[in-house]
Amino acid sequence: MSDEKKELTRGEQLRKSLVYERKNGYDLLAPGELEAIDSYCAGYKDFLDGGKTERECVERAVALAEQAGFRPFNRGDALKAGDKVYRVNRDKAVILAVIGKKSLAEGANIGAAHIDSPRLDLKPNPLYETDDLAFLKTHYFGGVRKYQWVTIPLELHGVVALKSGQVVRVSVGNGEGDPLFTIDDLLPHLGAEQNKKPLGEAITGENLNILVGSRPLADDEGKDRVKVAVLELLNRKYGIVEADFLSAELCAVPAFKASDIGFDRSMIGAYGHDDRVCGYAALAALLQLSAPERTAVCMLADKEETGSNGVTGMKSAHFDTFMEDLCEAQGVALRACFEKSFCLSADVTAAFDPNFPDVFEKRNSSFVNYGMGVCKYTGSRGKSGASDAAAELVGQVRRVLDGAGVVWQMAELGKVDAGGGGTVAAFMAERNIDTLDAGVPVLSMHAPFETVGKLDCYMTFKGMKAVFENM
Repeated sequence: MSDEKKELTRGEQLRKSLVYERKNGYDLLAPGELEAIDSYCAGYKDFLDGGKTERECVERAVALAEQAGFRPFNRGDALKAGDKVYRVNRDKAVILAVIGKKSLAEGANIGAAHIDSPRLDLKPNPLYETDDLAFLKTHYFGGVRKYQWVTIPLELHGVVALKSGQVVRVSVGNGEGDPLFTIDDLLPHLGAEQNKKPLGEAITGENLNILVGSRPLADDEGKDRVKVAVLELLNRKYGIVEADFLSAELCAVPAFKASDIGFDRSMIGAYGHDDRVCGYAALAALLQLSAPERTAVCMLADKEETGSNGVTGMKSAHFDTFMEDLCEAQGVALRACFEKSFCLSADVTAAFDPNFPDVFEKRNSSFVNYGMGVCKYTGSRGKSGASDAAAELVGQVRRVLDGAGVVWQMAELGKVDAGGGGTVAAFMAERNIDTLDAGVPVLSMHAPFETVGKLDCYMTFKGMKAVFENM
């Protein structure tokens, strides 16, 4: 008898039937999935390049949705199974739904992600000149490691609201021939004292000043000639004056395009994977639905990086209002819908990094190419801020993912006392909605250039679709 056909020993049988063993996702792919991964990730990279801010992500999401047959939803509209609707919240968040065959009294399947990412917001009075150089003052948004934001190319995105009521869109750095911006750092020859400082103190928030000009205004002998010259350029292109910065939302983001990483092109490097990689997965999955059994909802929220506050964050009543309007169209009480609904809080998790193993607990970490990372709880230290999904819920999700052939893994963010983080899960759970976290493992999370595995991106999309169709 050949070695391949010999019977397993009792110990081998027990190990095969009882022991949990994670496998690299590339060893588990079905025929044709390698091509599906590449195709899906090409669309994702396009989405990233066109969506450097939450406003731009909303525009892209709406454009893709309308191509797929979605229409704006107004309060009082009649709804039937298969209807595809969306509602935009102040241009910075969007909710989309595909109406299911069952009544909303049976609940909804919800995918909730956020489309804001760490960045550098301009202060209300940002422009100044010193020593014949013009700068913009910034206030960082979200959890950034400040030293990572110096000496990299930056773009400027956002809107300026004029007193007339006109809103001017600003986008500099991502167009053909556009200038870029940067934040300077101290040269190593003079950095001896800076080198003695802890990593988190070497560059302070007030050091994050963007260099925007050096040419003085010609034929002028007044002060701040470089600043005035910059204002003249802005006025010529956008019709704004310095006071208009007071009613502006402008931010600096890294001037990087989404790029394949590695000789094998198996990864994607880009700005904004957290959490647009999950937001896109939820959106792309929803766009493929026709008439699911239960109504499927995709929530793309703002402000998660600063606590989900504000009218466009996950704590806002906008989500409740949209869901209540859907429920009223079917004569269903919102509370009855919520108590039977499920939400997959689609947010990234930290991928195990062998360069920094000390902060990870390897048995409970997620790995690149091992699939979608499912997190029973997030939070920090003693599970602070976590919703902590019930065992029964996790078991149900396991059945759904396995049944759909999704490659997935269980994950924690890192060692128990190493730190932690949060998602929108807690705020969905507070609405009496069963909620579980899941998302793409990320290397260099919150850095200006993050890295993810293409397989994990695709499996998160596939997992979202399975949740929309089968929970």
